[in-house]
Amino acid sequence: MRLILAPMEGLADPSLRDILTRLGGIDLCVAEFVRVTNHLLTEKFVLRTVPELDHGGCTPSGVPVRVQLLGSDPVCLAENAAFIASLGAPGIDLNFGCPAPTVNRHGGGAVLLAFPEQIHAIVAATRRAVPEGIPVTAKMRLGLSDTSLTLECARAIEAGGADEITVHARTRSDGYRPPARWEWLSQIREVVTLPMVVNGDVWTPEDGQNIRRVSGCEDVMVGRGVILRPDLMRRIKEGGEAMSWEALRPWVLDYFDLLCARMEHRHAPGRLKQWMGMMRAAYPEAQEQYQSLRTERDPAAVRKMLAGF
Repeated sequence: MRLILAPMEGLADPSLRDILTRLGGIDLCVAEFVRVTNHLLTEKFVLRTVPELDHGGCTPSGVPVRVQLLGSDPVCLAENAAFIASLGAPGIDLNFGCPAPTVNRHGGGAVLLAFPEQIHAIVAATRRAVPEGIPVTAKMRLGLSDTSLTLECARAIEAGGADEITVHARTRSDGYRPPARWEWLSQIREVVTLPMVVNGDVWTPEDGQNIRRVSGCEDVMVGRGVILRPDLMRRIKEGGEAMSWEALRPWVLDYFDLLCARMEHRHAPGRLKQWMGMMRAAYPEAQEQYQSLRTERDPAAVRKMLAGF
């Protein structure tokens, strides 16, 4: 079993990837998507999203980070994939699953699930451009508003030469509403032979076992569940008691220091509050601390408060 950290724009950034992979249980990360339009990206731009490429393509704890590309033009995606591969990316992932309206309006993400032939063209062009030995993978949803093209899209990804496919077991219209339809993965596995990763609604160690049983997939991608419970991946693999809020607090402080080291200090408190705001659902004892921080914008004051809680 492999456990893979999902790409989550504006959330699973390099600093949080560092923290989560050090906490353990994660075998692979897929970075936040890099948007591709009609030009070749610069090294500086790519490294801003995936600084791990400057360190062997891995987080400080040694977990590989694949680079996800989002776009709709096969030629531009292929050229940029080849360039990013030359920077040392351990793999290239193609985004056919993002449900965000701003992304879909520009022809990227889940909207491509209405056009299996376009998906095939993108995967095939990218696979030809990326050197052998570097995986080209794809992530998709079950469709736009229904599953009428699910199997055709999966076949298109396989026929294009992808090395692996991840399926978020919801349609775009489903958004993130429960439940994820894990049972659909067994139908996809009947028509493609690609290695397959299942994604969606893993919140507990028990979910980590049930999703494998229902989908028939050995490998699991986890997103929001590990944001709420940062030790979730380790517990899926190893069992054990959940980490307490008191045990987690030094990691939160470490995260804030990492944010301050890589972005303008004035932006760091907002990113910290986003993570803490989500964790309140799993750690009620964090509520008071979150409320204390919520209106504070000065980074030095935020750090002092974090260290003193």
